[in-house]
Amino acid sequence: MADELVSPATLLYFLDMIGVIACAIAGTLLAQHKGFDISGCILVSMVNAIGGGTLRDMALDRHPLFWMTDLNYVIVITITSVVIQVFFHLYHKIDNALNLFDAIGLAAFSVIGFKVALAQDVSPLIAVMMGVWTSIVGGLMRDIICNELPLVLQREIYITASVAGSVTYLLLDHFGMDAGVNEFIMLGVIFAVRMLALRFDWHLPSIRLVK
Repeated sequence: MADELVSPATLLYFLDMIGVIACAIAGTLLAQHKGFDISGCILVSMVNAIGGGTLRDMALDRHPLFWMTDLNYVIVITITSVVIQVFFHLYHKIDNALNLFDAIGLAAFSVIGFKVALAQDVSPLIAVMMGVWTSIVGGLMRDIICNELPLVLQREIYITASVAGSVTYLLLDHFGMDAGVNEFIMLGVIFAVRMLALRFDWHLPSIRLVK
């Protein structure tokens, strides 16, 4: 029984649901802030929560898509979005709340995308890329729908955080780290890097040629 509770499949599903809830919250907060109606907020939360995973599965030729065979994703996203809309007035600091849940989603989906890709026997480089895709594409589409400049296209420590977590996982795996423990370390590294970047205003430099 204990082995079943900590099985890789159970752990990944748990992380996936954490990411789905976090991204549904982040998407709803932004959509509500922009004045979207109930269905609009749910749509944005759906795009934010499953957009990246959908692109990942299409790229890896994994069919049917994960949310089409497990309706828990659609149900959880919808319920989360409605609840957040009802209690939106409690989130006085929209930017802080959005950044927190965005960071949680970034970390969880990076781990999911990375592990799913490794299970498909792709190269480590492609696995890192799939981790990035899973974690950023939903937020990218969310920001475009909400007429916001996407975070990932700015000098934010965002993609870098995802890559740092994936590289940490690969290094620890090389030295024999338990996979379950390694996934939580990867999760922690990504979340910590993202939150520290926000806290201390870290940015990547722009490359500009001097005329």
